[in-house]
Amino acid sequence: MLTRIVQACFLLIGGTLGILLLPYLYVVASIEDITFINNPYVTAILGAIIFYIISFWAVQHVVNLIKWFEETMVKAPILDLLFGTIGLIVGLIVAFLIGFALNAIQFPVLNEIAPIVLTLLFGYLGFQVGFKKRDELINLFTNRSGKKKVIEEDANKKIGYLKILDTSVIIDGRIADICQTGFLEGTIVIPQFVLEELQHIADSSDVLKRNRGRRGLDILNRIQKELSIKVEIYEGDFEDIQEVDSKLVKLAKLTNGTVVTNDFNLNKVCELQKVQVLNINDLANAVKPVVLPGEEMVVQVIKDGKEQNQGIAYLDDGTMIVVEEGRNYIGKTINVLVTSVLQTSAGRMIFAKPKLLEKAL
Repeated sequence: MLTRIVQACFLLIGGTLGILLLPYLYVVASIEDITFINNPYVTAILGAIIFYIISFWAVQHVVNLIKWFEETMVKAPILDLLFGTIGLIVGLIVAFLIGFALNAIQFPVLNEIAPIVLTLLFGYLGFQVGFKKRDELINLFTNRSGKKKVIEEDANKKIGYLKILDTSVIIDGRIADICQTGFLEGTIVIPQFVLEELQHIADSSDVLKRNRGRRGLDILNRIQKELSIKVEIYEGDFEDIQEVDSKLVKLAKLTNGTVVTNDFNLNKVCELQKVQVLNINDLANAVKPVVLPGEEMVVQVIKDGKEQNQGIAYLDDGTMIVVEEGRNYIGKTINVLVTSVLQTSAGRMIFAKPKLLEKAL
């Protein structure tokens, strides 16, 4: 069907160009005196025949171009198309007004070429500005329409800020306990593309990945059914973006929300993009008990360390304690004295020595 439509367009274009251009060719060829040939109907038919012959070669290329353009438009987000179209219309209006003003200048070349150049230039600029500034335009319209309402609302309404969960923080599971304690306020948003990634992990052939994915789904069910916090599913998607992390950042920008994650790389990307982010690992490190050198602790030595005669113990929060001369106390609970605390990118490490050795000295 599309092929037939394109061929019909070729016939119409050929007929029109035949009427307009063939008489000039007759003059060049010195055959304009032949009445039968120099007839509008004949020139239209000849032009249509010429373009119909050309269509056998060009029609498939035109059809492929139209299909590609159609697929691109269908895949593009509706907001991109909407604001791009609005920008295009504004650009064409500006081009028309400037071209209308230039008509007052009686200069043949300028009057013929300027409208075409202005239409192409301002049409392109208008579409690009509308397309690339859509986020700012959305925020502008949203802020203006809701400005009066925001002023009248109580400041406590700030707890309605959206908290957008990523895949890593869902699988981690601690987010459910944090929500249960009430430290995380507002509305929990779970994007559909995060659910799809979680479902893909849960269906993985790898046992470890499959268990992590199923754990994440169980955590979501717990948050949605057992906790009193409000949970919403964001059904939208950004088909022009492939990476889930990039989609999360864009969603946070559009909604002025906060990304909740424990992914170090996503945390840095959000900071670079000026997007609010809450890192569960940062929270865990912040609430760990402070340990100072010289303090006494009771620990159970679990295993030997990397260095000679070292023993390894752990606090309840998983912090590693390296006990010097603690190898002989493996499997025993002893009193130790903290000698130093080392903070690394992987977490905190405490060095200590048995109190019995301190007494012996």
